[in-house]
Amino acid sequence: MDTIERFYPVGTPGQPWGEAERAQWRARQVRQRNYADEVVDAIEHLRAHWDVEVYGQLDYAPDSYPLLALRGSDWDDARPVALVTGGVHGYETSGVMGALQFAREHADRYAGRLNLLVVPCVSPWGYERIQRWNAGAVDPNRSFREPSPAMEAAALMRLVEPLRGRFLVHIDLHETTDSDEGEFRPALAARDGKPFEPGGIPDGFYLVGDSENPQPEFQQAIIAAVEQVTHIAPADADGKMIGTPVAAHGVINYPVRALGLCASVTGAPFVTTTEVYPDSPGATPEQCNRAQVAATCAALDYALAQRP
Repeated sequence: MDTIERFYPVGTPGQPWGEAERAQWRARQVRQRNYADEVVDAIEHLRAHWDVEVYGQLDYAPDSYPLLALRGSDWDDARPVALVTGGVHGYETSGVMGALQFAREHADRYAGRLNLLVVPCVSPWGYERIQRWNAGAVDPNRSFREPSPAMEAAALMRLVEPLRGRFLVHIDLHETTDSDEGEFRPALAARDGKPFEPGGIPDGFYLVGDSENPQPEFQQAIIAAVEQVTHIAPADADGKMIGTPVAAHGVINYPVRALGLCASVTGAPFVTTTEVYPDSPGATPEQCNRAQVAATCAALDYALAQRP
């Protein structure tokens, strides 16, 4: 039990958090960057080529954030839809910046072929505080279910619901960082009143597919594209990554719907979650962003090539 106490300063070992502990945890979170300046302003600069949609408002008093989506300005209801999401975990920087870079530099490649819907930052409170959870100590990426315990997930679900059945592809941009092991996993153990069990962090990029619809050739097409930008994480000595058996080079599979992951939100035939490793000595922030862009383009290109 003292393992939790040693690894995390909030809560009583062995006891799940109540409201007092959640408030104590929230008081420890400090704003470290600015969503309005770094994300909203970047989105505003894309209005010449995109339609900007406010799909919700996130209110954590005294803070309030507009939730913004980019829709291709050439939207045609006859075309299939591609969804790109970033910042479901707000601390995962390249997911946000990679989504914005894709929208800025590559949208023209898909004009007339796909309806693009890009949500660069699903969790702005977490983005500002470089935090995995939202202000209620809830993980948005375990909350894509009804009723959702996370406002961020609920808002995105409402955005995509009218388009269900029309999605061809969804790529959700994430990172696995050293802070997962140093901060977020200990916090999760403490929050849930469980012992913290140390694990490992994969050294490189990998993908999380859907175990109910794994699409191995789709996943490998993305891996091949990203391999031109950054290294792919190898399996550990047990043939696993983060405790999960490796299904193929750089790929593990999760039951995304059962876990309430963002990757389950569309029901698209082609779905994947990226995991960039920004703490590698050989990976710069620019390289991480490019890896997210390469993965996005490869996912869209593969999905388009499979259409009859």
